[in-house]
Parts: sequence; structure tokens; C-alpha cells
Amino acid sequence: MRHVLEGSHAVSEAVRLARAQVISAYPITPQTHIVEQLSEYCANGTLNARFLRVESEHSALAALIGAASSGVRTFTATSSQGLALMHELLHWASGARLPIVMAQVNRAMAPGWNIWADQTDSLAQRDTGWVQFYCENGQEVLDTTIQAFRLAEWVNLPVMVNLDAFFLSHTYEPVDVPDQKSVDSFLPPYKPRFQLDLANPCAFNQLAPPNIYMEMRHNIQMAMDEAFTFFEQMEEEFGTILGRRHGAVEAIRCDDAEVILITSGTVTSTSRQVVAKLREKGEKVGLLKIKLFRPFPLNLLRELTKPASKIAVIDRNFSFGASGIFAQEVKAALCNFPGHPPVYGYVAGLGGRDITTEVIEDIYWLTKNSTAPENESSWVGLREVDHAVGQS
Repeated sequence: MRHVLEGSHAVSEAVRLARAQVISAYPITPQTHIVEQLSEYCANGTLNARFLRVESEHSALAALIGAASSGVRTFTATSSQGLALMHELLHWASGARLPIVMAQVNRAMAPGWNIWADQTDSLAQRDTGWVQFYCENGQEVLDTTIQAFRLAEWVNLPVMVNLDAFFLSHTYEPVDVPDQKSVDSFLPPYKPRFQLDLANPCAFNQLAPPNIYMEMRHNIQMAMDEAFTFFEQMEEEFGTILGRRHGAVEAIRCDDAEVILITSGTVTSTSRQVVAKLREKGEKVGLLKIKLFRPFPLNLLRELTKPASKIAVIDRNFSFGASGIFAQEVKAALCNFPGHPPVYGYVAGLGGRDITTEVIEDIYWLTKNSTAPENESSWVGLREVDHAVGQS
């Protein structure tokens, strides 16, 4: 059935439909609505799950590591500083090969305090061994969260579903909510491959000396590779049962494009309008949306950007001392690919600043009219301020 849902509640509905068994969370703006709704479902019996109210995000993930080790389906949600507080345990979850699912509402990192959209919080965790998705709209949030449980439990890796603060988390839009029977058909009950069991005692999270540690890490990488292959297979099944699929990437008008814009998250929707407008004017511009960030869709990216003479990456994030993070990843993916187009990096919309159609058009024209990138990343939409403000 179609419902008008807040983006945060699209997550909550997906977790309900996935029949999560243990939910642990600490409230932090702007993810609080997700777990508030789930706590109500647990309290009124809509969802047969244990809701754990803990004192911090670190404790929230610690509790789920214990729960997932016992063989139950688990979920949490966080944002920004809360995710940073979880950092140590993100490694524990992936290293222990636990299929935990987390909704992560992308919010700028402090200081100064900012509660608006910025992807730096989750991208700063890109090396922790979590599968990462970035969603464009409420429908994709709901579908991807359901898929995340299936994927996590197949490859035994935790999965992070990311959505932009306020632009998505607090915006209402029509969302098709599947019936329970259809979701049950796609996502069967969780059957753990290993778990804490009094009848079959085992040691968990023991010391890993040099003669086995490297192989353990190699196994995580192999699981990441498997996650990419399985995701594509899983989407086919999801499409058969529920009638939708989104893809690891989505190419819009890229077949003959001279300039391809690369985006992720909600800026993609605005970019679709810009591409349509510029195409009406005869401009050969395309759009490539990256949804699956870890594992990175390297081969798809190489194939889909072949027609282009230039690539423009729009980053709502930044790695200090380097460049926008998606731009880094795109350059790394293409560097050993002979004759690849130059990659222009643009940083925009940090801290929730609007990335308007005008900003995206400016990015297009800057790219088209330049002979070569001037910087690793160009900052778009900056106000004229003293760069020393805030320094002591």
C-alpha cells in the first residue's frame, strides 16, 4: 500500500517488516524519529522485539554485538557524533562477521555544532568493514533497509544504510509499503551460521596472532566481493517479488554524454532536473548515481563513464588535506584504466547548505569550459569570509 511517510519512518517500517528481534539505540538528532517509532512498535506489540534503551551510542552497538553473537536479527540507528562514538565497535562488528544493520542519518560533524546534512560522518568510517549504501528518496530507504538484512545475513558483514539529514529523514513523500507476506518471502527468518550456544560451547573474539590475522582480514575482503555479486542477484529477486529495483549505480543519459555528473544521496534528485533541462538545450550531459559505496562499484563505474570526455563529481563531504571523498574513489577506480576521462571534483552543500539547480548548472559549465581540473576539489557556493575566523 502507498503511504505518505517521513524518511525516518520509512526506515522504521522496513525494520518492522524485517521482523528485527533486538533493537538498541541512543537518541541523537536527526535519527531519533526512527527509533522512537520502533520503540512504540515494541511497546504496543506491533513488533515482537526487545528494545534496549542504553546510555550512549557506544553501548548501543556493544549491546547489538552481544545480541548478534547469540544469533538474532539486530538493528540500530545513529548519526554524526553518535557514529563517531561507535567507531571502535564498528571494527568489532565487522571483524566478528556480525550481520548488524544500521540506519545512519548523514549529519555534519562538530565543531561547530550542526545538525544538517553532510556525508563526512559515514564516509569517515569507510575503512571499518561495513557495507555502505547511500539513498536518494524514501522509497529507496525502505527497500534498501529490507535488502540490508538479507545482504548482511548472506555475507556475514554489517550494513550501513545512509540517508541525508532533513532533506530525506524529515521529508514526507509517498512510499509503497509492501505487505508482510511479500517481505517474508524475500527475507526468511535469520539462520545464523555461528552463534553463542550453551549446547555447543565455542570461544569468540579471541586473540588472533600473526599467523591467522591476515587471513581473517582477507576473508572480510572476499566477503565484500561476494556482497557486490550477491546484491545484484538479490535485487533481481526483490524486483520479482516486490516490483522494484534500484541498482548499485544508476546511469541517466550516459550513453552519449560528453560530461557525466556523479552524485550520491538526495543531490541526485536535483541533478536529474538539471540534466533534463540541459538536454533540452542540446547539451550532452549525463548523470551517474552511486548508491553502493562499499564495496565500491569499480567495474560498473569504468564501463558507464567510457563515453564521457569529462567527469564532474559532486561531494557533500570532504577529507581534509585531500579532496572530496567520492572524487577520490572515482579517481582511484579509473587511474589504471587507459584513456579515462579527467575527473573534476566539486565540494558543495556541507552542513546542510542547499545544492540548488543553479549550483549544479555552474558545476556543469565549469567542467565543460575548463581544459583541465584546477584543483583536486573546487569548493562551490562559498561565501566571502575570513578564513581565520574561529582559529585561536
